[in-house]
Amino acid sequence: MSKRLYWLLALALCAGPIYGCDDDGDSDPADMGGEGEGEGEGEGEGEGEGEGEGEGEGEGEGEGEGEGEGEGEGEGEGETFDSPEAIQAYLDGKTLVMVGDDIPSHPNGFDENADLGASSQCYNRVELSYAGGSFRLNTTLGTLTDGMCDRDAPGMALMFASTGHVVEGNGECFDIDLVFGDNGFGQEGRGMLTADTLMLELYFATQATGHRCADGEVGAETVTLNGDAFMGDAVQVFQIPQE
Repeated sequence: MSKRLYWLLALALCAGPIYGCDDDGDSDPADMGGEGEGEGEGEGEGEGEGEGEGEGEGEGEGEGEGEGEGEGEGEGEGETFDSPEAIQAYLDGKTLVMVGDDIPSHPNGFDENADLGASSQCYNRVELSYAGGSFRLNTTLGTLTDGMCDRDAPGMALMFASTGHVVEGNGECFDIDLVFGDNGFGQEGRGMLTADTLMLELYFATQATGHRCADGEVGAETVTLNGDAFMGDAVQVFQIPQE
């Protein structure tokens, strides 16, 4: 076979669509038609996870339990009655009243059921006022019936005005002397003042001992009357009007 014919035959066999020929006559898929597969997988995973958790928990629990119990048991709405002047200033211009159960069983130290004539200690109502430096008593006697004082049955009306007085102490206890010169008698004793009551434990002048604040509080069983131990109730309770 001529050399030219050989090459024409070889060219015809290698020109098929699937296989090619190498120098050794073997088919190699890598030599097929110069296939250039450029797989450029550029996976740029830029995961920028910026978790900025700013938890500002400001729990301000301010439990302010302010229990302000102002237990001001003040005498006379701010009055302290810490001097005789304060006592008299508080009473000035007021009319105090004693009636009913506020009347003691032994006013001035004498039994209300005793028949003492014009000096009877059986009372229906007593009004006490202080003005112009003087104490004034407007008194309505009760009625003695069968040796018993009937406080609910008004009798004779009497009026007394002091011509002199002395007060020493404070509202918790003060000594007091009253002189009724125009009527010829006086009273002595001790007293206590609050915002709404005046308590006076009084006896006729020169008849009692142990009846001062130095001996005990108002109503204490410290009194000797005309030489005998006094066991009765002589504390007169006057109600003070409230404006």
